Amino acid sequence: MPTTLATIKKSLEDRLGSPIMLVAQTGRKRQTQRKGILTETYPSVFVVDLDPEENSFERVSYSYSDVLTRTVEIEFLTEAV
Repeated sequence: MPTTLATIKKSLEDRLGSPIMLVAQTGRKRQTQRKGILTETYPSVFVVDLDPEENSFERVSYSYSDVLTRTVEIEFLTEAV
């Protein structure tokens, strides 16, 4: 993944509407894994609409610094043709 906040933001803006897998560090040796669609980017955060069948809430947002510090890892999923 890119090494500055500006490049992280730019790479996410280029992939708006893409299916995405997020792995977030939620505490000591704990991780949550979520799938959704990258829907919006703002100056400080990005928003992912989650799959309603797998999650109890609809949206989640993370800051670009979470990606930079590897608190959140992003994997873009490719749809099977």
